[in-house]
Amino acid sequence: MASEIYSYLHPAIELRALRQKGRFGLFATQEIPPGTLLTMWGGKVVNSQAYAQLSPFLRTHGLQIEDDLFQVPLSPDDPADFFNHSCNPNAGFNSPISLVSMREICEGEEVCFDYAMSEDNHFDEFTCQCAAICCRGEITGKDWLLPELQNRYNGFFSPYLQRRIDGQSDSAKKESN
Repeated sequence: MASEIYSYLHPAIELRALRQKGRFGLFATQEIPPGTLLTMWGGKVVNSQAYAQLSPFLRTHGLQIEDDLFQVPLSPDDPADFFNHSCNPNAGFNSPISLVSMREICEGEEVCFDYAMSEDNHFDEFTCQCAAICCRGEITGKDWLLPELQNRYNGFFSPYLQRRIDGQSDSAKKESN
């Protein structure tokens, strides 16, 4: 019996096995226009203390949604929990729990977001294998602080991070006056 699905996933996106053994990714089965809702995650919300106690699977498939809050999947089989990281993403946030296309996504293209758009923690730091020309190599929970990423992803960060970024620029403007 299949597990229940708690998230919305756009019908033009499907889960596929990747060449790297044991990994999966989400791919567009047709062209997806910019601004299209790609996913809205469902799950359970926990604080950082509870999140730290979860299994590695849940931590790597969880999502930071506020300073001390994380959303974790209720089912290990929910396809929407398999969005991979890319340093050259085609998806970004429009709410704490949803992704939209940042640009046109071509048929057959993997749908990815940059984890810097949502993470401010040490739980999911890793050596990147996205192979993008702009790949950062090492992904950390503080990458959202990089000015280049703040400019590139402006408006596509999770709201709690976007508020921090906007607060930084407001402070800088006040200091220069």
